[in-house]
Amino acid sequence: MFTGIVEETGTIENIHRQGTSAVIQIGCSKVLEGTKEGDSIAVNGICLTVVRKDKNSFWADVMTETMHRSSLSEVQAGDKVNLERAMAADGRFGGHIVSGHIDGTGSIANIRSEENAVWYTIEAEPEILRYIVEKGSVAIDGISLTVAGVTQKTFQVSVIPHTRQETILPLKKTGSIVNLECDVIGKYVERFLGKAPKQEKSKIDEDFLQKYGFK
Repeated sequence: MFTGIVEETGTIENIHRQGTSAVIQIGCSKVLEGTKEGDSIAVNGICLTVVRKDKNSFWADVMTETMHRSSLSEVQAGDKVNLERAMAADGRFGGHIVSGHIDGTGSIANIRSEENAVWYTIEAEPEILRYIVEKGSVAIDGISLTVAGVTQKTFQVSVIPHTRQETILPLKKTGSIVNLECDVIGKYVERFLGKAPKQEKSKIDEDFLQKYGFK
């Protein structure tokens, strides 16, 4: 589990593609503190397992499914990425519950400044937008953000200077692909409602009423 509060930005040192999967090496420092092989680190919002590490970097396997569903299929050596270690049991929630299992990707349709904030308009597919609500939470490349508006094809977030300084958002441009994870609560609610038992059809109909003298 993660919170969407990026701890540092790392650098893709190397990416070794093997067919439709890959092994990536990420240079970093802070997220290596206390990290062991087998631990989880969110890379642009994607939960990856540390398979090897040294003093300045870690390696992670990226399976085909992850490559197909995320922006990791486009990364190159030298690219910057957002990093966050899995939340400790005694940690504090600074953002919201983030699983690291993204729902898909979106593209930046517009970027505009408004005094000290920067507005990002994200275009996404209907199957993602259905879970996004105004004033709800969304993780964009692993960054916990509040949804400021939603349309049939897009949603908007307003980003403060601190968030931009601590993440890779300033490197994004119109057309850039971003990883999206919707608030997990909405998905569970929908699942439970879909599994709710159907009410038994009432036996009281017009024929029943006529049979017992009601006209």
